[in-house]
Amino acid sequence: MRTALTSLTGCRHPIVQTGMGYVAGARLAAATSRAGGLGVIGAATMSVPEMTAAIRRVKERTDAPFGVNIRADAGDAAERVEVMVREGVRVASFAMAPKRELIARLKDAGVVTIPSVGALRHAEKVAGW
Repeated sequence: MRTALTSLTGCRHPIVQTGMGYVAGARLAAATSRAGGLGVIGAATMSVPEMTAAIRRVKERTDAPFGVNIRADAGDAAERVEVMVREGVRVASFAMAPKRELIARLKDAGVVTIPSVGALRHAEKVAGW
């Protein structure tokens, strides 16, 4: 099946496993991606070293694209973005809309960015970035 989501992310099926904190670790994300969906590591509840280790575990288990979810308002969000870029993560997803600089860094690195927003005006603002 080919959709805008599958074309954009490289997954085979338009199914996204959300990055649920404490639940969506490397095992779930890798299994979802291997099955053709887009697995997402719920890294908002992990330290940066834990997130890095989870990314590497997914990469050991599958060559399929996957994502990492973080909180945009985290004090270490820029550091987390750099880890995602360095590790070759395909999709960055955010709880809350990230700052313009974070989106620009991800876009420059070719990382698909999917922010969660709660209002139309916020979606329009982020889409414009």
